[in-house]
Amino acid sequence: MATALDIAKRNPNAAPLAVSDAARAAGQTALSIEKTAEMSVAAGAAPGGASLIGLTRDQLKDSLAAIGVPERELKMRVAQLWHWIYLRGARDFSEMTNVGKELRAKLAAAYTLARPQVVSEQVSKDGTRKWLIRMPSTGPLDKGAEIECVYIPEVDRGTLCVSSQVGCTLTCSFCHTGTQRLVRNLTSAEIVAQLIVARDAIGDWPDATPPEGAFVPTDGGRFVSNIVFMGMGEPLYNTDNVIAAIGVMSDNEGLGLSRRRITVSTSGVVPQMERLGAEANTMLAISLHAVRDELRDVLVPINRKYDIKQLLDACRAYPGLSNARRITFEYVMLKGVNDSDADARELVRLLKGIPAKINLIPFNPWPGSKYECSDWERIERFSEIVFRAGYASPVRTPRGRDILAACGQLKSETEKLRARARMMAEQGIGAEGVYAVGNGE
Repeated sequence: MATALDIAKRNPNAAPLAVSDAARAAGQTALSIEKTAEMSVAAGAAPGGASLIGLTRDQLKDSLAAIGVPERELKMRVAQLWHWIYLRGARDFSEMTNVGKELRAKLAAAYTLARPQVVSEQVSKDGTRKWLIRMPSTGPLDKGAEIECVYIPEVDRGTLCVSSQVGCTLTCSFCHTGTQRLVRNLTSAEIVAQLIVARDAIGDWPDATPPEGAFVPTDGGRFVSNIVFMGMGEPLYNTDNVIAAIGVMSDNEGLGLSRRRITVSTSGVVPQMERLGAEANTMLAISLHAVRDELRDVLVPINRKYDIKQLLDACRAYPGLSNARRITFEYVMLKGVNDSDADARELVRLLKGIPAKINLIPFNPWPGSKYECSDWERIERFSEIVFRAGYASPVRTPRGRDILAACGQLKSETEKLRARARMMAEQGIGAEGVYAVGNGE
């Protein structure tokens, strides 16, 4: 028997979606759960094959061996390169003063320290920065994949939101990135390179300075202190490369980020969650967004493979879970869809016994979206119910909405700018007004 789900009850522009009980039991509906990648790249491969930026220690060792560095010297030479690339931010081999001239010449002849190309940088009025980054071509069929990366500064921290795929495997209906095709997974080097690009841009290296007028933390710490895998893609459909990248980012002799300041967000790829906790030892975030399977099947279609019970059982078994290492549950607030008092109370019931924090995310509009953001009073009421039950329930301040850099808005195709311009024209607003569309504050 078909059950109609009008998932945007108060949005007259939304078309109702239907999911049959029989189809759900079979794990299938008319809506696709996952996309197939258009191309593949060998796990861990260097972007473009020539740059040493982003490589792991083992990959650097192999690169040095390939140009004739003797086996007995490899460990020492890797340590030297590691220091210059990841601690000093070197852009040229000539900067490596403790490396002999002969080896520097060999390195320069065979490799580069080239970063991916920054196609564009947008700076929000709240200080958020978004970079459209083009990776070097990986072959004749690859013109250079484009991804987006976002820097969100606050007074006491700087958070970098990195992408793990070109496009996204999943088809979450409220997410702009989910409307994009899946091109391929990013390599571990390409993931790390996003951090290198960000640190270049904001002057986050020894003896470097931030751009004039840039908003960066003022507490004396690093400008990039936190990493969140919440950009384009589903990280746990690229687990090998994500874990390898985290190893580079957290190495204390280089980039030196604390694993407790690295958060990997998943929509619920249950089979990979235990491995992530055991091997990467990072914080975990879950894109939950609904408390009933029939609704989550539509909002987050992977729920049809791994339902809410399976997902929460995996959360309870996540390695290292404790009150000091809580799981963050992300919950986007959709007007008339998932924001009722009953939804809030059911959320509390579902999470009983799980050390958790609940991030309430005001829906960020994007061109063509069929959803609206919950009214601010409704978000506050939802938060109050969750808070009174003993859970931290911060409402995430929307950042970078005016440059489509907020949660759920990332999409790499450059034509999206034209779509945004059309949206603004249709609504009769100028560039300054787009920030407020759907804000409800």
